[in-house]
Amino acid sequence: MFDVSATYNPGLNAPSSRTSTKRHAAVVAAGILLSRLVGLVRDRIFAHYFGNSDASDAFRAAFRIPNFLQNMFGEGVLSASFIPVYARLDAEGRHEEASQLAEAIFALLFFITSTAVLVGVFSTPWLIDLIAPGFHDAKRLLTIRLVQILFPGAAILVLSAWCLGILNSHRKFFLSYAAPVIWNVAMIATLLWAGRDHSQPRLAVLLAIASVIGSGLQFVVQLPTVMKHLWPLRLQLSQADKHVRTVCVNFFPVFLSRGVVQISAYIDSWLGSFLGTGAVSALGYAQTLYTLPVSLFGMAVSAAELPAMSSVVGTQTEVAAALRQRLTAGIQRIAFFVIPSAVGFVMLGDVIVATIYRSGAFQHQDVLFVWGVLAGAAVGLLASTMGRLYSSAFYALRDTRTPLRFALIRVALTLGMGYACALPLPRILGIDQHWGAVGLTASAGLAGWVEFMMLRRGLQKFIGEIPSNQSRIARLWVIAIFAGMAGFVLKVILPLQQPIVVGLCVLVPYAGLYLVIAQWMELGNMGEIQRMFTRK
Repeated sequence: MFDVSATYNPGLNAPSSRTSTKRHAAVVAAGILLSRLVGLVRDRIFAHYFGNSDASDAFRAAFRIPNFLQNMFGEGVLSASFIPVYARLDAEGRHEEASQLAEAIFALLFFITSTAVLVGVFSTPWLIDLIAPGFHDAKRLLTIRLVQILFPGAAILVLSAWCLGILNSHRKFFLSYAAPVIWNVAMIATLLWAGRDHSQPRLAVLLAIASVIGSGLQFVVQLPTVMKHLWPLRLQLSQADKHVRTVCVNFFPVFLSRGVVQISAYIDSWLGSFLGTGAVSALGYAQTLYTLPVSLFGMAVSAAELPAMSSVVGTQTEVAAALRQRLTAGIQRIAFFVIPSAVGFVMLGDVIVATIYRSGAFQHQDVLFVWGVLAGAAVGLLASTMGRLYSSAFYALRDTRTPLRFALIRVALTLGMGYACALPLPRILGIDQHWGAVGLTASAGLAGWVEFMMLRRGLQKFIGEIPSNQSRIARLWVIAIFAGMAGFVLKVILPLQQPIVVGLCVLVPYAGLYLVIAQWMELGNMGEIQRMFTRK
């Protein structure tokens, strides 16, 4: 099970190493936060011009199809299969072999993604029937055109994910996670420049072109730093190399298991295409919000821990002990931030949605609809976030098949429960069909909890009992709900109408009350949190 060397390195498990990992997680979070904040600005401007229209549905659906290419070969999947091998070689001082591995993987990615783009562009009409069979006429034609424009940009983002894998392995986290800022800026500039003077379909086309340009800029901005570790870059396609074979063998199961969130999103989009105008858009708006804490805390902790866990060497007992320590500390950091996020989405989701999106074509009824979808997503928010960390532990141990089995079960549950909750259930309850979108996100959340419990139980068979911290997590839930009730009261009694002002007057006290009570109950160290986010 364990692929470890015979010599134990205590420095990798020392407190200084764990402190360094916390600092790396904070750097990842800072980069993600910066890019996501700019992304929220982009989404707010998008909502202003598109609302929940047919053009908005078309753009959201179109973006998912080439994005599938990025998810197949991109950040999460490539990192999970490539970083453990590359980081281990680098940790063992085999720098030449590590560079050769990186060069070979780049060559493979370039060849495969180029071929996939050509095939994808010409097969787009058939892909539309798979991802959005409920689209017809002009809406379908617009989606086809957008997909064909977006495909090359997705291939470039795959190469950008290769840069991320190199930089993360060398503990250079900020640049790779902040690089999407330039992609978002390209789209924001296009919306502001062309939003008033073009129809929604034409604006969607211009926005797709801007996305491709932004993808290229995102890749280019990382290259100088990557080249410092790999220069000269030979681009050798050495498939015979055993390390390349290891990455390739691990790749497919990692793609299915790490990409399960994306697979679930495709299921949501497919079912959402039958729910009427605005359903696919609402799912997209909600996804931007509920993936924010997953990215900031789940991805940040997991991204920092994966190379650290992959670099731990020693006996099986020593590696198991180190992983238990890292998992316990990681879960504590994740739960502290994700629990109030989930509670906020349920109790104050209308305030959150209105603060971000309420403008122009995005009106009050759109706020309520997206709030419902967001509340449904909150059901599985903590499970999905913790599940990323548990999956990273499996990948660090070179076990990609166990998470794959659990991911397949989650996908099957998502499809079955999602169909039942999205299509038959609204008719049974006598409510509008478009509210089936809420059932999609809620059922996906329940499936996420099933996957998390299987991941936890499966990992404990190999590294021993992992402390659950149930008492601590329960108290965090109580504190978050209490703070949420206070925020709800403020929302009701404040005589305010401006969404941004209401958001500041409700959400800031909610977060502040949660942090103060958690500090008082010694469930969160504010000094440590402040140091994490201010340390260079």
